[in-house]
Amino acid sequence: MATPVITPIIRFNPYASTSTSPSPYPSNLPKPRFQIRPTPTKLSVSTKNHSLAAAASLSDPFVLQIAETLEDSLSTTTPPPPLLQKLRDVSAESLLSTPWPTRKDEPFRFTDTSFIKLSQIQPVPSPPQPVNPLGFPTDTQLPNLVFIDGFFVDSLSQLPPLPDGVFVGSLLSLNSEAIMKRVSEFVSNFQGDLFWSLNGVGTPDLVVVYVPEGCRIESPLHLRYCSVEGVDSGSKILPVSNPRVLVVVEKGGEVGIVEEYVGGDGKKCYWANSVTEVVVGEGAKVSHSYIQSQSLNAAHIKWTSVRQESESTYELVEVSTGGKLSRHNLHIQQVGPDTVTDLSTFHLSFSDQTQDLHSKLVLDHPRGFSRQLHKCIVAHSLGQAVFDGNVQVNRYAQQTDAGQLTRSLLLEPRATVNVKPNLQIIADDVKCSHGAAISDLEENQLFYFQARGVDLQTARRALIFSFGAEVIQRLPHPFLRKKVESDIKELLDPAVKGFK
Repeated sequence: MATPVITPIIRFNPYASTSTSPSPYPSNLPKPRFQIRPTPTKLSVSTKNHSLAAAASLSDPFVLQIAETLEDSLSTTTPPPPLLQKLRDVSAESLLSTPWPTRKDEPFRFTDTSFIKLSQIQPVPSPPQPVNPLGFPTDTQLPNLVFIDGFFVDSLSQLPPLPDGVFVGSLLSLNSEAIMKRVSEFVSNFQGDLFWSLNGVGTPDLVVVYVPEGCRIESPLHLRYCSVEGVDSGSKILPVSNPRVLVVVEKGGEVGIVEEYVGGDGKKCYWANSVTEVVVGEGAKVSHSYIQSQSLNAAHIKWTSVRQESESTYELVEVSTGGKLSRHNLHIQQVGPDTVTDLSTFHLSFSDQTQDLHSKLVLDHPRGFSRQLHKCIVAHSLGQAVFDGNVQVNRYAQQTDAGQLTRSLLLEPRATVNVKPNLQIIADDVKCSHGAAISDLEENQLFYFQARGVDLQTARRALIFSFGAEVIQRLPHPFLRKKVESDIKELLDPAVKGFK
């Protein structure tokens, strides 16, 4: 039995005290008019609900202005489904007491989001109809769903006939009362931070993937998110999109999900704020792949929340290379015994970039099993990688087997990586381990190649390219692996050639 390692976490909320000032808003900012909508008629928080009014005294004017802008951008021609309106209401309420994060807050100590706050946030409008398919590459290998700037575009999506009981599509087109009732149990029941709530307020639609009991979908579903609208570097405007997906897999079901985020122009500025929520039923399995290659001037913030029931399996393979700021908040909760969680992630920072993974795995029941492998390469003197991996083994999670390992490769003297692997263990019958390694290429490895007639540059190329192969090889389809390998080699090759 491994010795329990407990990492103390100190939480500080600078907004904990209630202001006695008659107005919490600075005089140089207009007072936001953001309101909660429990009914189609606007309800003023300050006059109708005293508890929310107290929370509003702690609110951040900038956050409420963004929420107001997102709210005003939504279509008013037709009322949203009640389920979508409920999500927007719950998200809006949570924003009343949620400040914009700064580097004084522990979760964002190494991640600077100030350039978003300094921008004028502008929601991306719905793409014109019909959408011209010539501007978007097609995927003929897998069934796919296409999102353009956060909007699900059915005309560009390609889905084969699905098994009986399976639903894949927009909540607006969901006609089954049974599926709608089941989906309603999970919409707005997950919890996230500010960005999760902003997505809930501003999402134009909810895409649902529902797999009934005992059903197995053979081919992975390829969700392709294309960011088209963007502005030139230096502009004060920052377009934002808010795609949201809910995956529900019932008892004994199985599905593969591939999420791919791409930017149309590698130099455009925009903000993709995405949320994916996954429910894995008893004995079910979800294989989740996440590939992120946004513009190098973009902000990409993603929330993934997973709920695993007993004897279920959730597997994640992640490759992230794009974005000026890329942050993935990954929260997983095992809510039943004999549950398996396997996480494999690879991040590459090859420019003035921040690649950030914050993961939290909560085990609450006996015989839980988890493995987490995180690898990152920082190949630029201004590049940064951040990893904060928390595994929480609670009192009743006896006989848990949890392992966590992070390895980082720094190819420039001033490259930066901040890692925080940590275990919080309360159960006393567990087998848990974690570790971290940070280094440049080892001299003995290079010598091994040179001793066999391989020149130094070729040796470095082979070692660097193979560093992330352990993760990339776990992608579910050969064409995905080949595409990701080719992209990473192209991105890393200048770093290898520049070595002297």
